[in-house]
Amino acid sequence: MSKRVKFDFEIDFTNGGGIQGQDFRLDIDGDDISDKELTDYIVKDMRLLMVGQVRILNKEIISEAHKRQVINSSVDPSYIDLSHTIYDGLVTYKGLPATIICDYLTREESRSRYAPGTEFHIGKIEMIANTGTYVDSPFHRYADGKDLSEMELEHFVDLEGIVVRADYRKGLAVTAEAFKGKAVRGRAVLVHTGWAEHWATDTYFENHPFLTEDAAIYLRDNGAKLVGIDSHNIDDTRGNTRPVHSVLLRNDIIVAEHLCNLENIPDEGFSFTAAPPKVKGAGTFPVRAFAKIK
Repeated sequence: MSKRVKFDFEIDFTNGGGIQGQDFRLDIDGDDISDKELTDYIVKDMRLLMVGQVRILNKEIISEAHKRQVINSSVDPSYIDLSHTIYDGLVTYKGLPATIICDYLTREESRSRYAPGTEFHIGKIEMIANTGTYVDSPFHRYADGKDLSEMELEHFVDLEGIVVRADYRKGLAVTAEAFKGKAVRGRAVLVHTGWAEHWATDTYFENHPFLTEDAAIYLRDNGAKLVGIDSHNIDDTRGNTRPVHSVLLRNDIIVAEHLCNLENIPDEGFSFTAAPPKVKGAGTFPVRAFAKIK
């Protein structure tokens, strides 16, 4: 049988007053759900504001056929992670140094500095800026371009998104034709080639899909705000020129590279976020890129 949760709740509002509910029943995915997960669901589903303390009472898991959309207690389906994991030893570009993640202060060493029972870990990370999933700002290409600290947040956060499908098996070069007829103005344009399936293999580095110069010019002229790709580079790396970086970054259009999981988001109807730290004197930095499905 399917599982449901039956419970009562009491909600206080920070501006006074409150509401109560008795014998609520909701479908769940699995055998249990925490009070916090129930609280978050109630507040979101009822669109409550100024919520203070929430008490979940008389919670009971029962076997009963599902009657509505299941609450998945482990995954919020509204958010899709589009970034690769950075780990010790990761090589993003062949020939550039691998990432080093190690201890600066171990938990054991920290115990002598704090009261009994209190310990901390401080890590140390050494990596090039072009590691994992990252964004490029104009300073990456141009000495007079804006660095990460100078780009406004509106270039990285809550951008209306669109996915353009360009399967690498049908050709590596993604030309302007792929974008014609698409609403790209003011949007994050994410190019899904499928190349991310080769991540962390030797294949990933060679003969990867890329955008052509005419595609970059089309996206510039039609007002794209950010252009991303799930490939090794947005440019063709078989030569020494980088026309796509040059065209886009000269016009303050952010470039996002090494995306993944684009097959899990719709062509439209989502927002895209890929915000880097506010670093002075750097044009590139890793991000936790994600889509929020509307």
